[in-house]
Amino acid sequence: MFDAGQPYRCSPQVALRPEPFGALVYHFGTRQLSFLKTPELLDIVRSLEHHEDVGAAVDGAGVPPRRRAAYLQAMAGLAAAGTIEPR
Repeated sequence: MFDAGQPYRCSPQVALRPEPFGALVYHFGTRQLSFLKTPELLDIVRSLEHHEDVGAAVDGAGVPPRRRAAYLQAMAGLAAAGTIEPR
């Protein structure tokens, strides 16, 4: 179960390709292609290893407080898909 208060990282099986809308995400283990729909979401995923937990990474990306819940929900989806994983 996803916990935003825990440390995560981008899975080593994932490749991120930045795009103007955010990023393309390819998971080599599942061969699944997905999207990060905002540049901020890409910044969060890339910075996970430099923050004590997911919530700190969201805050560090400058996400406005009114949008924080939506970004945490997106991160939970990325965890469920295996894009990010506990470290």
